[in-house]
Amino acid sequence: MLVMKRDQPVLIQGGMGVAISDWRLARAVSKEGHLGVVSGTALDAVLARRLQLGDPGGHMRRALAEFPVPDVADRILTRYFLEDGKQADQSFRQTSMKRDKPSQNLEGLLVAANFAEVYLAKEGHHGPVGINYLEKIQAPTLPSLYGAMLAGVDYVLMGAGIPKAIPAILDNLADGLPVEMKLDVKDATEEDVFHTRFDPARVMNGGGTVVKRPAFLAIVSSHVLATMLARRIDTPADGFVVESPTAGGHNAPPRGKLTLNDDGEPIYGDRDIPNLPAIRELGLPFWLAGGYADPDRVREALDSGAAGVQVGTAFAYCEESGLDADLKRQVLELSRQAQARIFTDPVGSPTGFPFKVVQLEGTLSDSDVYEGRTRVCELGYLRTAYQKDDGKIGWRCPAEPVDDYVRKGGDAEDTISRKCLCSALMANVGLGQIQREGAREPTLITSGNDVADVARFLPYSYKAADVIRHLLPDG
Repeated sequence: MLVMKRDQPVLIQGGMGVAISDWRLARAVSKEGHLGVVSGTALDAVLARRLQLGDPGGHMRRALAEFPVPDVADRILTRYFLEDGKQADQSFRQTSMKRDKPSQNLEGLLVAANFAEVYLAKEGHHGPVGINYLEKIQAPTLPSLYGAMLAGVDYVLMGAGIPKAIPAILDNLADGLPVEMKLDVKDATEEDVFHTRFDPARVMNGGGTVVKRPAFLAIVSSHVLATMLARRIDTPADGFVVESPTAGGHNAPPRGKLTLNDDGEPIYGDRDIPNLPAIRELGLPFWLAGGYADPDRVREALDSGAAGVQVGTAFAYCEESGLDADLKRQVLELSRQAQARIFTDPVGSPTGFPFKVVQLEGTLSDSDVYEGRTRVCELGYLRTAYQKDDGKIGWRCPAEPVDDYVRKGGDAEDTISRKCLCSALMANVGLGQIQREGAREPTLITSGNDVADVARFLPYSYKAADVIRHLLPDG
């Protein structure tokens, strides 16, 4: 078990969306002495699309120039980099969706993309940097972890599932050893067990490099899961981020029978409030998340025994975040007018987890925009693996074309109101696809309940350092 240092960060910046928490935001927070976190979701596609836009500022090429296997970096640049950028009406060249058994090229892209994001976040300072992954997105996890570790990532955070295999995987990757992880496969029999595997030597041209082992923080919403990850696995977690139902993005479903309020949102009760005394008794550091973007609540968290807090929403609308500037402006104006509203959508996400969505005209939260979008699945991060009749793995998503989903054995009812988060979250950061009929992918903004209060940071442009000074006025 990794021994955590006493000088824990008081403040963790949440790893949000696809490239909302990009390297610029994480670097800005880290330079202030707190834990800046990059989102590890879809970084292979993010890197490929940034390069196809001409790599403004040259940042991706600068990071790739430091990648320890130049041949891998060169192949990526040859395949994706367009010096003058693609035409505005031209579609992005797609990355492969075969991430459970990736080709050597895709494996290299996954490693290099995670390396690049962490490298840039750590560039030019000595503050801590973390990376956030979703346990639900299993297929690209192993090469992604290794890429982040090659760049010296200090913390790995993971939620949206039960990440019990990750601490031991980090141990082995730090030693340059091959690793494997069990895949969750629907309809699989007890005899049929599927794994995704990764050997660092395949990317590193014959030898896995020994790298620093980062601390692992599991994102949990209950003491039951925290206890399992602390005491009932061979290699325990190093700490926890404890989320309440008000936190942004995906939420854990309410415990017990699902009931909805008059607006159609899940109702959370006393059983969904984390048992902090039980978590504190585990003896591992923990941070509280969901509604803690207030100095009084930070003090309350510290008084409860927490090492600090994780804050996302306040950082999502700051100058350094990756969110499109016009979308920031619209949401901040709604907040200023006390009209910013979050809907906890019980069925919108393909994952089946409740998902918090900002209600904003012109995005997929608008029923007309949702109905007008042609269903397509071209990124595939939130697909579910299932066992086909021939015993092999297939992949399906309730947000893909309905006929395709049903043909793969899915229930048509599961497709109702499902939204393609993969494509929408890419569009949020200016990397949306141009579809065959010329339509641009619509956006969909996720935030925590704190979006109602981000107007406190107005005027319209504020920086990550302003958020930190607000939360920690006494340092």
